[in-house]
Amino acid sequence: PTTLERAYQLAQNGSCRTVSDIKQALQSEGYERIQDSLYGGTITSALRKLCQEYYVLNPDEQAAES
Repeated sequence: PTTLERAYQLAQNGSCRTVSDIKQALQSEGYERIQDSLYGGTITSALRKLCQEYYVLNPDEQAAES
């Protein structure tokens, strides 16, 4: 997938809490020019909203918030 497609996949799979998490995941997967691909308020806002909607706390985080 393209960088943008993969960013949306990461936002929707529940593993990324923030857009920064998405960017780090993309970098670790070997994607390049991430800033260029995810530039703009509309994209950032859409990814942030998806992260908030789909993010799932892992068991350690659940315990810390209880």
